[in-house]
Amino acid sequence: MGLKLMCCVAHPDDECFAFGGALALAAERGVETYVVCLTDGQAGSYRGSAGSGEELGRMRRAEFAASCEVLGVTKHETLDYHDARLEFVNFSEAAAKLVERMRSFRPDVVITFGGDGGLNTHPDHMLVSALASSAFHWSGQTKRYKELGPVHQAKRLFHISTNFFLAGRPAPMPIPWTVTLDIRSVQKKKAEAFRQHTSQIPLVEKTKAEFEKFGVEEFYTLVATAEAEPARQMTDLFEGLA
Repeated sequence: MGLKLMCCVAHPDDECFAFGGALALAAERGVETYVVCLTDGQAGSYRGSAGSGEELGRMRRAEFAASCEVLGVTKHETLDYHDARLEFVNFSEAAAKLVERMRSFRPDVVITFGGDGGLNTHPDHMLVSALASSAFHWSGQTKRYKELGPVHQAKRLFHISTNFFLAGRPAPMPIPWTVTLDIRSVQKKKAEAFRQHTSQIPLVEKTKAEFEKFGVEEFYTLVATAEAEPARQMTDLFEGLA
């Protein structure tokens, strides 16, 4: 059985601007990938031609699907949580949705945001970090969510880190990374996936120079493993996995 990668994000476009390199590299090596997006992004600042939040949500769901296709994502899904309000969800119920998907998909590696909120320090990113990280652990525990099927413990959990923050945003101390991914071979594919988010073109153009300057690498921090091991510097999320 081949390797599997699960990516948990908050909004359409997170999958490409943050994780696009990792997803595209995984797809090119035959890794099965699954992206779960918690909201449809209808509270976004950039709204394209949408006349309502509902219309923007529909647009962004379609853009998300197109982006995932460019990145070679095997499976993608958008849940129905409210954009910009993840901090108010029932935590246990939301985590259960991710546990259910982890037990069904059975990933080897899970990637998500860190508690800093990522490049733009978004609070929804902080919440999806907490939810996905909890689900990573609870998916493998027999006492948690017994009704959601056989347990599955993924081998590694990574939080994305960064060596830069977007201009005009608060810049917290970045999470020290343990993985440096060279994404030059898929950098154009990552940019093309971002361009599928046509409602977000002003953001694409606004951040273009920063991604051209810093975008040859993605950084990830190993935060949990199925078995105890020391942290070490790596250049591959799947290093040492069969």
